[in-house]
Amino acid sequence: MFIAEVIGNVWGTRKHPSVAGKKLLLVRPIDPFSEAPLGAAVMAVEGGVGAGPGSVVLVLDEGGSARAVLGDAAAPVRTVICGIVDGVSSRGRVKRYA
Repeated sequence: MFIAEVIGNVWGTRKHPSVAGKKLLLVRPIDPFSEAPLGAAVMAVEGGVGAGPGSVVLVLDEGGSARAVLGDAAAPVRTVICGIVDGVSSRGRVKRYA
């Protein structure tokens, strides 16, 4: 799992039936306090939480868990957005996004 910022949309003219009707988004891992990028962007399926470009999200990057979030054990999915982050706190530091 990691925290990321949604940086764009992904379009596909043909999709596997398991993800038909779901948004595909481009997410970039970030440091939750400084918001500095921590790696390359990856594509993630929007898991029904209402995320879009500019959202700070919680991303699950493990196939079995991602399929469980989508409720489809046969979905060819590894990475799914499972939450929108309102804020984080650690060691007395607090960062609010919403």
